[in-house]
Amino acid sequence: MNRAVKNWLSSQSTDHISLCATDRPVPALSFEFVPPRTDAMEQRLWQCIGHLAPLAPRFVSVTYGAGGTTQAGTLSTVLRLKQETDLVPAAHLTCVGATREDVDDLAHRYWDAGVKHIVALRGDPPTGAADYIPRPGGYAHASDLVAGLRRIADFEISVAAYPETHPTASSPEADLDNLKRKLDAGATRAITQYFFDTETYLRFFDRCLAAGITEPIIPGIMPVSNYEQIIRFSALCGVTVPAWLTHLFEGTVENPELWRVVASIVAVDQIRHLQSYGINEFHVSTLNRSDLTYAIAHMLGARPTEHCATEKLRECSVRAESIDEREGLPDFDASERTQEGAPPFMLRTLFG
Repeated sequence: MNRAVKNWLSSQSTDHISLCATDRPVPALSFEFVPPRTDAMEQRLWQCIGHLAPLAPRFVSVTYGAGGTTQAGTLSTVLRLKQETDLVPAAHLTCVGATREDVDDLAHRYWDAGVKHIVALRGDPPTGAADYIPRPGGYAHASDLVAGLRRIADFEISVAAYPETHPTASSPEADLDNLKRKLDAGATRAITQYFFDTETYLRFFDRCLAAGITEPIIPGIMPVSNYEQIIRFSALCGVTVPAWLTHLFEGTVENPELWRVVASIVAVDQIRHLQSYGINEFHVSTLNRSDLTYAIAHMLGARPTEHCATEKLRECSVRAESIDEREGLPDFDASERTQEGAPPFMLRTLFG
C-alpha cells in the first residue's frame, strides 16, 4: 500500500475507522445506475449490472434525466431489470415536463410490470430554462407526486434529502420542511445527496429527528470515480469538498492503482463511521462502472451469492473487468447544467 495512504490510516482513531470491523454487520447496500444513451453505454451498463448483481443489493435504482429526457431509457432499463434479473428495480420519476395524466400512466405501467418502488423527485428544469416552473396540469412538487403515487397503488416510495441544504431552498429550515412534506405525503424513506464529512450527515440526521421525522434517512455514497469531475459537480450542487479529501487524491491522476485504493478507503471509512452510530443502510452511485463499487462492498463484508442474476448477466460480468473505471462520469456538459441520465446526487436542482 502507498506510504501516504498508510500514514493516513494510522492517523485515524480506531473508533473512526476499521476496515475489518467484524463486530459490525454487513451493511444493507443499494446501487444506482444511469440509463444508457448509446450502444457502448448500454453494453457498459449491463456489464456493470452483471458484475454487481451477485452481491444481492437491497434494490437498484435507475436515474431520470433532466426535463424527463431519459424517460424511455429509464423505462426500458427498469423493465429489463425486472424481466431478466432477480434484482429489485426502483424507477426514478419526476414531475417536470409532463401532465399528471402522463406521470400517472407511467406509474401504472411500472406497477403493472411488477415494479413496485419509485424514487419520486421534482426534477430539473429542461435545458435552457433558468428556473423550475411547474407545468400547468402537472404535479407541482415532489410532495404532490408522492401523494399522487399513493392514490395509484401501494408503491414503496423514496424521496430526496439534502444534508447541506438544497441550493435553491430559502433556508435550511424551509428545506427540512419540504422533506417532511414529502414524507408526510406517504414516502417510505429519504435518500440523501452525497456528502464527504460524516458529521454533515449526523448533524442533519439530528435535525430530522428534532423535526419529528422518523422514516429512514439513507446516506447517499458517491465513490470518487474522477476527482476533477467530483469537484465540478460538487460546486454545482452545493456539496462541500473538504481539504482532507483534496490532500488524499493529490498525485493519483497518473496512478490508477493508488487512486483505486484511496477511493475505496474513503467510501468504506464513511460507511464504517456511520455504522458506528447505528446507520446500516447505504445507497451507492455506481456511475455504471462496477469495479470500485464491488471493491467497496467486498471490504464491507458483502460476498456474491448464486441466485441474483441470470446466466446472461453473469457472462457480462466477466467482460466487465476490462472496463476502465477511470473514464469518469457519464457524458456531461457543465455549461448546460444538465446531464441525460444524471446520477441524482450530482445535479443541484434534480431532486426538489
